[in-house]
Amino acid sequence: MYSHQGFINLKNGQPIDLNKIPSLEEEKFMDAIKQFIEAGKRVSSYFACSSEEQGLLKLYAVLSDDENKQLMVSQTMISSKQFKSLSTSCPQLQLFEREIAEQYGCVPLGHPWLKPVRYHHSWTNLDAWNREKEEVILPGVGDYYKVQGNQVHEVAVGPVHAGVIEPGHFRFQCQGEEVLHLEIALGYQHRGIEKTLIGGPNNKTRHYMEVLAGDTTIGHCLTYCQNIEGLTSTKISKRSKMLRGIALELERIANHVGDLGALAGDVGYLPTSSFCGRLRGEWLNLTALITGNRFGRNFLIPGGTSYDLTKEQIVFMLNKIELLEKETGDSIALLWENQSVLARFEEIGILSRKQAKDLGLVGLAARATGLDRDVRTTMPSGIYKEMPIAIKTIESGDVYSRAYVRGLEIKTSIDFLKKALKELLKGALSEEGPTIASDLLKQNSLVVTVNEGWRGEICHVAITDNEGKFKRYKIVDPSFHNWMGLAVSLRNEEISDFPICNKSFNLSYCGHDL
Repeated sequence: MYSHQGFINLKNGQPIDLNKIPSLEEEKFMDAIKQFIEAGKRVSSYFACSSEEQGLLKLYAVLSDDENKQLMVSQTMISSKQFKSLSTSCPQLQLFEREIAEQYGCVPLGHPWLKPVRYHHSWTNLDAWNREKEEVILPGVGDYYKVQGNQVHEVAVGPVHAGVIEPGHFRFQCQGEEVLHLEIALGYQHRGIEKTLIGGPNNKTRHYMEVLAGDTTIGHCLTYCQNIEGLTSTKISKRSKMLRGIALELERIANHVGDLGALAGDVGYLPTSSFCGRLRGEWLNLTALITGNRFGRNFLIPGGTSYDLTKEQIVFMLNKIELLEKETGDSIALLWENQSVLARFEEIGILSRKQAKDLGLVGLAARATGLDRDVRTTMPSGIYKEMPIAIKTIESGDVYSRAYVRGLEIKTSIDFLKKALKELLKGALSEEGPTIASDLLKQNSLVVTVNEGWRGEICHVAITDNEGKFKRYKIVDPSFHNWMGLAVSLRNEEISDFPICNKSFNLSYCGHDL
């Protein structure tokens, strides 16, 4: 642990006393962030927290240094009414700044398009939007960016869609069929989870983590458990780490298989659509075998896992995976062999490497532009320290690349599963249940944990008070980073390409809205 330009370097899941975190003057803090981003670092989290000093807030920045495999943290004190915006020079901060304005009523001066994120009342008595306090706040109500010109027209889609999917509003500025600009308004799934977590943890906290984004139960709950383990100095067994890794990779495979099937359906290619629809269920059933639930609920707990696998279950899983590997591979291969499918995937919804880097994209969306961003390799935790996974990238940045990366990752995850299950066969069942070293979290401390969920980097930051309770618990789902990437990928595309572009990212509405 050492300090560099006002930021302290931390390992993934490593707690630190709050008084050891460097505190910079606001101007120096902003300059340091800008310089680090220009040097290739990226923002994992950026948020405000209440302060003991009247009229002030604490502003925290968590940067990821992928090259050196470490996290970087710093803080500054800002006025509770306003702070300097960096969005113009650092676009990946624009949504974080809007979030701070909404939560604390603290205005980022110079923000180019300051709007609510989730359309809720401020957590404080300050209001960044100068609204009447009794006014009903409705998601999607407000000003939208407009393009003026001959034959320019506007197309509004959602929030109610023609399927059983989550609500989100998409506002297209078009000239003919060409999309000039897409603005995405979310917030319809806002549940107030971050505010509810303050004062925890309690008996409900882990269950909130499991439903932050319903298709990422393992990813979010694992990250939370590791935060608790860091704040209690709890060490878990290698077998528990292995079981956690198996659950996380099963979650990744099931979602990737489902997405490839959905992409095939969006272009009317029914063979892969039908096969993958069934196979997703088969992979989910393997999750149910080890967790008792197809989405992995109630499996991960601080200190380990709720269940273990018997040798009979492991042998069954290995045999089942051998069968599913062939069926899944054959079904996906049909996509790459069909010229009609490729014609609809290739050179559609292109996002350049520079755009992805500027916007701070993570996960498969970033790797589809050639960026080596995978927390399992860059900042590994748990079993990934002992069983590293190779990053799979492709550089075309289009729908095809986002689909193809999924196919590559399915194969990588299957290889991991087979290796991990064979390792489990060598050991005995765990006789002792999971335990944590202490019921009391470290006081006045901060811990940052990141994991590679199936969409990308999941980041949880926990800050405790002098009683060991959560003073702030900040969650960043990968979708929070990536929605702007979808909007940019639609520029100069046909509006009819929106469904496959949207599905190629397949971002979470509730993971964004929290």
